[in-house]
Amino acid sequence: MRDVLAGVFVGGESKRMGRPKGLLRPPSGEPSIVQRWIAMLRAVEAPHVLVGRRSEYESLGEAIDDDPPGIGPIGGLNALVRHARSGVVLALACDMPLVDEGLLRRLMDAPPHAIVAPRALPKRGPTLREGRWEPLFARYDVPLMIRELPERIARGAHRLQDLLDDHAVELETNDRERAQLTDWDEPSDVR
Repeated sequence: MRDVLAGVFVGGESKRMGRPKGLLRPPSGEPSIVQRWIAMLRAVEAPHVLVGRRSEYESLGEAIDDDPPGIGPIGGLNALVRHARSGVVLALACDMPLVDEGLLRRLMDAPPHAIVAPRALPKRGPTLREGRWEPLFARYDVPLMIRELPERIARGAHRLQDLLDDHAVELETNDRERAQLTDWDEPSDVR
């Protein structure tokens, strides 16, 4: 896929983790999860930016501010699509240390649609996450999102789950791929 821009979302406060999640060392041995993402994005020839400005990530590349700030991930997604202006964007969570290049390529190469995203795997048994979309491992069509996101933001509809319910098709994943979508939210998640 040619006209693609990836955004690695690093702007969260990491309150439960107690430190920036993207700077944790992944099991694969890279210095940080964000550096792992950057290496994979280079391997698939996808330019990238960091979404959210935090001083801890300054040395890792270009960063953009949420637009508007303070409304959660939808502000980051809005900033990313406005920065891209055309094509598609990949929204990638900085706390997913297990995604491999093959799954990233599957997301990039999925058939065209407004939004393409997998469904979440429950962390430990049935949870509230089971069956929910993975909005921060998703591909978004920029022309549609440039129109859609400001309208949603203006009316206070900030939930990405609702956006995906309205526009997404599922990226079908097998058990091995779903396991890669595990995120690290609190210290007990880190292995």
